[in-house]
Amino acid sequence: MQQQQMQNMNQNQTGQIMTQPPNMISSKDLLYLTDMMSWNLGALKKAHCFSQKCTIPEIQTALDNVSKMHEKHYQTLLQYTKQHSNSQVH
Repeated sequence: MQQQQMQNMNQNQTGQIMTQPPNMISSKDLLYLTDMMSWNLGALKKAHCFSQKCTIPEIQTALDNVSKMHEKHYQTLLQYTKQHSNSQVH
């Protein structure tokens, strides 16, 4: 159900699914992306902190992987917002 809703949200007016983000984004979208960056940075820091305190190697590895995943998402969003904050935002 949730996947179907997400898919419907990603469809443009012609009914096709967007495979890439739009070239121009609104200032509201840019603010939302900034919020997403904050959430990912917070999750990254928490996972890293818990990983450093963990004494069970398997859990420590899993937390390291979570931290790396959030860092990757953060960097992707950062790159995208830098690209679009310099261009015209509507």
